[in-house]
Amino acid sequence: MGKGGRSDAQTKAKVVTKPSHRVNDEGAWVSPYNPLDPKAPALPSKGEIKACIPKECFERSYVHSMLFVARDTAMAAGLVYVTNMYLSTSLPENLLSVEALTWFLGWNLYAFWMGCILTGHWVLAHEAGHGAFSPSQTFNDIWGFVMHQALLVPYFAWQYTHAKHHRRTNNLVDGESHVPSTGEENGLGPNNERLSFYAVMHDAMGDGAFAAFQVFTHLVIGWPLYLLGLASTGRLGSDGKFLEDGEFMDHYRPGSKMFPAKIRGKIALSTATVLATMALLIKLSMDYGFVTVGLWYVAPYMWTNSWL
Repeated sequence: MGKGGRSDAQTKAKVVTKPSHRVNDEGAWVSPYNPLDPKAPALPSKGEIKACIPKECFERSYVHSMLFVARDTAMAAGLVYVTNMYLSTSLPENLLSVEALTWFLGWNLYAFWMGCILTGHWVLAHEAGHGAFSPSQTFNDIWGFVMHQALLVPYFAWQYTHAKHHRRTNNLVDGESHVPSTGEENGLGPNNERLSFYAVMHDAMGDGAFAAFQVFTHLVIGWPLYLLGLASTGRLGSDGKFLEDGEFMDHYRPGSKMFPAKIRGKIALSTATVLATMALLIKLSMDYGFVTVGLWYVAPYMWTNSWL
């Protein structure tokens, strides 16, 4: 095995040293496959690829999926129970004490692990939105709605846009979520001159610091900005027309150009439930304190969002 490994390594080294014919004059990689070439080999269709996958991979089970819901819920309940036994939501009197350090580390550990657990619920709702949770789409939508709405996700709005994201993956015009912005949108002129505050800030900060800033914004506020239609959305409305200047597509307005008229009722239901959940959180904050709700719910919620 070791001998074979050395031979393989030597072969790879030789390949690396050979001049590549897949790089153009500008140093960009060029695929050897040209779909426009009449002699190009035919690629397998989606149906042919799907036919190669074992049928059991497409089997959906009510019991199997609900066991995952029960498992993750039990983990969340267990973590709440243990945390409640050892930590208080009251701020330590001396913030420079060992007690304060223990309090700070303890709540941060809780937030991280609860965020990981709730990501499990988020992903299960994701599978429900795709129809992979169970054989019944009604059952899928009920459980997907409950789990997503509890995490302030407008389930039906996200379900629609996420399906489009998969249908139009990497489409720079009609894609949805993670759609790359153009140089002009980033504030660059035709000669790469900086025309916006965002571009000027990039220059002032430098590539390294600006990259760290982008990582922070992506993990902390990227998801809410996307839902609000302020980042990473598509450029075409559901009618196939480009948005006009000043228009944006969010996940909350039933009349948003992101959605066709036939699902506006579902969008309204999702938005109303998000607002009801937020109202409940505000009511609990007023009754028990904003710090308490922040520690138990908001901090794990932020960790869950970062994993998205």
